[in-house]
Amino acid sequence: MPPIVLAIACLFVVTLGYSALCAGSPFGTCRKCNGFGFAMDTDRKGRPKRGKSCSRCKATGKRIRVGRWLFNRAQRIYREGTH
Repeated sequence: MPPIVLAIACLFVVTLGYSALCAGSPFGTCRKCNGFGFAMDTDRKGRPKRGKSCSRCKATGKRIRVGRWLFNRAQRIYREGTH
């Protein structure tokens, strides 16, 4: 099997896998707060404590995946164009 065909097959499998992940679980953990919903801070003794609420995920700890965001945007544009 030529290497170009193998590379195309691998990209196809990765794309299908990510599409299935976005369809099955559209929300992933926030990368900024690691799903906590707030930043981890330390007090003066070095013990961990709750910091400020995460502004990126609005303190939910979940963010919409990029693939799902693109799918939702394409679906909205299609819907608005057909009506």
